[in-house]
Amino acid sequence: MEAAMEEQINAATLPEKTKEQMRKYLSGKSVTQEDFEQILTAVLREYRNTRVEACEAVGVVAAQSIGEPGTQMTMRTFHYAGVAEINVTLGLPRLIEIMDARKEPSTPTMTIYLQPEWARDRDKAREVSWQIEAAPLHEFGDITIDMEKMQVAVQLNVAVCEKRKIPPVAIMDLAPRKIRERRHFRDFDSDFDEEKAFILFIPKNRESYQNLFQLAEHVRNVIVQGIDDIERVVVRKEGEEYILYTEGSNLKDAFEVQGVDTSRTRSNNISEIAEVLGIEAARNAIIQEALSTLGEQGILVDVRHIMLVADMMCMDGEVKQIGRHGIAGEKESVLSRAAFEVTVNHLLDAAVANEVDELNGVTENIIVGQPIQLGTGDVKLIAKPIM
Repeated sequence: MEAAMEEQINAATLPEKTKEQMRKYLSGKSVTQEDFEQILTAVLREYRNTRVEACEAVGVVAAQSIGEPGTQMTMRTFHYAGVAEINVTLGLPRLIEIMDARKEPSTPTMTIYLQPEWARDRDKAREVSWQIEAAPLHEFGDITIDMEKMQVAVQLNVAVCEKRKIPPVAIMDLAPRKIRERRHFRDFDSDFDEEKAFILFIPKNRESYQNLFQLAEHVRNVIVQGIDDIERVVVRKEGEEYILYTEGSNLKDAFEVQGVDTSRTRSNNISEIAEVLGIEAARNAIIQEALSTLGEQGILVDVRHIMLVADMMCMDGEVKQIGRHGIAGEKESVLSRAAFEVTVNHLLDAAVANEVDELNGVTENIIVGQPIQLGTGDVKLIAKPIM
């Protein structure tokens, strides 16, 4: 937020003295009444100078401002945090994902910031990563398939459990329950020996080898520590603090992990942000993701164009895509909807429903050959009759 404020101050056409006063005020330092009035006057003047002209076609300008540089964007993925296993979609495919309001991005990822006590200590940061990264049962011990007794035996490694800060008894309780609940496999019984850190899985159908090997596969891959959706976590030091980068996204469960700074942690899954944090957070995420996607390729688009698009996508309290299943497909004008996609269907449905087009927008007036109601086309001259 501070970086964004600094950028806005630098971009403003204000005297350097006023900029310094604003920086001082925003940093929490006391300013004199005279300084405050100068800041207020400068901000009001800047606001008046940057207001949109009456009858300006802001939608068309925003579409052009984002669409034109979009043609120069590359289609590629980026190896994140210097680790080949974590890829993040960038460029044109990512911009399309954002505008299409995809329920699930092609490479979901989170950037997890930590609270001060954890952020400056690598060992504590690593402990938080263990609470987040999905760890299957086979990482905690040896799994043996006993074909003679028709059972699957798991001998837990106590040293590994101690290192990863999870008691063996927690794994013994969690593994059978998660196989039934998360993996939806219930055709087995289980037993465990707490002293020997030993778990036994016995299939109910003891005549079938296929059933035994199926059970063994579930036992190997059941997640006993971390969050199921988070496949990988990378701990990386940036500046003075450690930050976690994840492959996979689950904000709700990540927020419950001790040490996570919920005020700064973010995801690239906009639908998930809307669900967990609300529509305002989703709007901010659309703006931030679009700006960073364009900025990463050196394309500078004024934030107000992107803000307009984000406002349109979120104005009904849910994230809607720009296309025919969202904003374009829900316009009141029949001709405007028909001009976008599936023309015949829209015209047929409108004829059946006896819809009337008021011809208020840009597209429909172009279709019928009338001046559009923007710019000079919106000005009507009314002469006073001479009495």
